[in-house]
Amino acid sequence: MTGSDEPGPLSGHPNRRVRRIAERQIVFDGEDFLRHPEDWSEEVALCLAKEDGLQELEEAHWQVIRFMRSYYFHHGRAPMNRDLKAGVHMTLIALEALFPQGIRRGARRLAGLPNPKSCAG
Repeated sequence: MTGSDEPGPLSGHPNRRVRRIAERQIVFDGEDFLRHPEDWSEEVALCLAKEDGLQELEEAHWQVIRFMRSYYFHHGRAPMNRDLKAGVHMTLIALEALFPQGIRRGARRLAGLPNPKSCAG
């Protein structure tokens, strides 16, 4: 259930590449964030979590992931840390403990949200 890299980046896009995850071809950016949040699935999240060293996702992980996705699709952007803390009723310390890669690289990536660096440009 792990992902595999396809050979080379997408033609004309050196910072994008296609990976096969959960039996699907998914486009990622250069930092391994999904380019299109619509490509996300729970199975994709589980594969990415294993890559990050999380062997399974518990209910608290899913609560954060679902909140982030819901917020993103409702507001058109990822939640700020204060919105995330209020939405899932957790402290930043608790959130960081859940996602060893942090909120941006861990939670946001597992939720299938775009890289914040690519949102500006």
